[in-house]
Amino acid sequence: MTIGHQNRVFGRRTEQHFIILASGSKVRHMAVRPWMAAVGLTVVAIFAIGYLLATSYLVLRDDLIGATMARQARMQYDYEDRIAALRAQVDRVTSRQLLDQQVVEDKVEKLLQQQEALSSRHGKLDALLDRAENSGLMDKDLPDAKGKPAAKNEHAALAGGLKAIEASLAGGPTDATPDNVTLAYVPAPETVADRADRVFSKVTLSLKRIEQDQLTRIQQLTTGASETADNIASIIKHVGVSLPNASASTDVEDAVGGPYVPPAGEDAFDQSLVDLDAALTHLEAIRGEAESLPFRNPAPGREITSLFGNRKDPFFGRLALHTGVDFRFAPGEKVTATAPGKVISAGWAGGYGNMVEVDHGNGISTRYGHMTEILVKVGDTVKTGGIVGLAGSTGRSTGTHLHYEVREDGHPIDPLYFVRAGAKLASYID
Repeated sequence: MTIGHQNRVFGRRTEQHFIILASGSKVRHMAVRPWMAAVGLTVVAIFAIGYLLATSYLVLRDDLIGATMARQARMQYDYEDRIAALRAQVDRVTSRQLLDQQVVEDKVEKLLQQQEALSSRHGKLDALLDRAENSGLMDKDLPDAKGKPAAKNEHAALAGGLKAIEASLAGGPTDATPDNVTLAYVPAPETVADRADRVFSKVTLSLKRIEQDQLTRIQQLTTGASETADNIASIIKHVGVSLPNASASTDVEDAVGGPYVPPAGEDAFDQSLVDLDAALTHLEAIRGEAESLPFRNPAPGREITSLFGNRKDPFFGRLALHTGVDFRFAPGEKVTATAPGKVISAGWAGGYGNMVEVDHGNGISTRYGHMTEILVKVGDTVKTGGIVGLAGSTGRSTGTHLHYEVREDGHPIDPLYFVRAGAKLASYID
């Protein structure tokens, strides 16, 4: 009692909250407990937070989408710029390759022109080399500084240059930078045109060097031919024989003519060929004249029994002119001509006995007397060393020997002049 009373007096009764639900005539109520309020507030708070989050997402979504699209647009622009740069680079590389290709083709064209010029040059040069060889001035092939034929060296250098340029076009290795070398500064890579230009320069320099060697050698041949011709002419002149044919052959300008036309091009090599041709022509003319004259010894190694000039006549015992030179021969030995010519006399000729006379041109003739037998007839053509008869002792002769004479315009000349001159000419006309 006391306790219950105290609760009623001293305590305060907590009022409960009810939720009334009415549906028609039915009325229901439910007491609201404290924990139910906490749960309700929690649910309401969750929905509120969800609503706020959803609202924030909807508000910020446009900005996020805009930022993403902007980033994608920037990436697309970057890709497009990169593609454009790559295209431009490809265009530049293509243009440079086309330009390099054109440069290389120009270089190759120049080398082909040089090859054609070399072929044409050697076509002209071979004939002159044959003539120089026949003249005894040199061997057929022009040697270069190393002793190899210059023509072969030129074609080898040209072929090597074309091969090297082909390797450059194919992107092959070059010898510009050695392998396994580390450089502090790395230069720009060598282009095809650079490689071709370097190779072309080397080939051109090599060909110029060979051409200069050729020019030097041809000039030496020209000088040698001129000096040889002058020496032969001097020896012949010393004998006292004039050479009208040789003089006429060297003055070919007097027998030609025509309007003056400037040369197609000034070329040192072509001019050197012209000079060599003129020198060889002059030498051949002089040598031909020398070979047509009786400069050979009619009896090499034979004893001379009587010289040219005044002597005591073996039959009359008084002074008389001996118009030739006598050489000791054995009976029946062959007597040969000392120069080519035409037989103008072949038979008995008084004191000469059996005698043959050969005309060599330019008023020069030779006589071979006292032979036991004549083996040619008038009108025959004999060569140098050709047999004209057999030695004997016919006519005014005291024994077997050869009486040999040289005559100019019918007048006797000391044959030993010609024999001695022939010894000097031996190195030029043999």
